[in-house]
Amino acid sequence: MKRFVLTFAAVMNLLLVDQVVKTSAIAKLKDAPPVTVWDGLFNLAYVENRGCAWGLMQGHVWPLAIFAILAMGFVIWKRRAIFPSGVWGVVAELTLYAGILGNLVDRLWLGHVVDMFDFHWGVHHFPCFNVADVYINIAAGLLILTSFFGKKEPTAHDPA
Repeated sequence: MKRFVLTFAAVMNLLLVDQVVKTSAIAKLKDAPPVTVWDGLFNLAYVENRGCAWGLMQGHVWPLAIFAILAMGFVIWKRRAIFPSGVWGVVAELTLYAGILGNLVDRLWLGHVVDMFDFHWGVHHFPCFNVADVYINIAAGLLILTSFFGKKEPTAHDPA
């Protein structure tokens, strides 16, 4: 029970950061021109993403919301097999939950996901993203890194 309470509290704090940033983006950036943070590289801009990554599945709010709920349920169900033990596994787990929930909250309450981080380099432009997307990418990166560099837990089949 203690682990559940701590996990819940940590995820809610991460979710709060995501929602505060999105609320600020709505208040300051909606109906305004992008704000240049680093000329030629980074802007803050208000974007309503009615799809998923890279604008795929535009206008399919409910299928995307249902997919997020099912994915979250699957990850919780298989958490011991997905996340390695140790601090990096815990960070990956918490950030993944917060990322999924952050974008799910937007879809259910707003009908779209609010994005604001706009990176570009010359004519190359990366799709706009948000804090929840950063959380998901942190989780994915940590899972990849720990799969290469994490300590493998011995199994009954491994020699001692």
